[in-house]
Amino acid sequence: MNRTSEEKFDIREEIRLIPKAMVVLAALTFVGIQALFFLVFFKHDRHAPPLLAQLPLALIAGSLMAFFTLLIGYVNRDAKRRGMNYKLWTVLVIFIPNAIGYIIYFVVRQPIMGRCAQCGITVSPAFNFCPKCKFNLHPACPQCHRTIEVGAAYCPYCSAEVKA
Repeated sequence: MNRTSEEKFDIREEIRLIPKAMVVLAALTFVGIQALFFLVFFKHDRHAPPLLAQLPLALIAGSLMAFFTLLIGYVNRDAKRRGMNYKLWTVLVIFIPNAIGYIIYFVVRQPIMGRCAQCGITVSPAFNFCPKCKFNLHPACPQCHRTIEVGAAYCPYCSAEVKA
């Protein structure tokens, strides 16, 4: 498989998963929350906090709602690339309150799907052999039986020669 069992985390790659439409929706959500706070909540409340308290309240509320909007887009794309039911997970993170849906998603999500080095189909990282071409996705050293890289000539653990 092209990906190693130890995934490298790259925040830029993760942010690129968020669809552009969700970024626009998050920006509109932020602006909408600001308008809601200043044009409705604070304007018609006799006991509204002073302006110096209103600004942080509105900014925090808008930022949180925009962040949750971005997370919806992220979960949708991330679940799809992990071979999970992305429609179900998108609905769950939207409708399970208090961000519990997000927490459940991040606890139970599957590993990222990989590709077979021989035929290129998408396979689960848990598979030892490709279901299409029987390629050994996790070759092991014949002497120490530890997993080695595909195409390695020698075992990096015991230096045994590996047959191609």
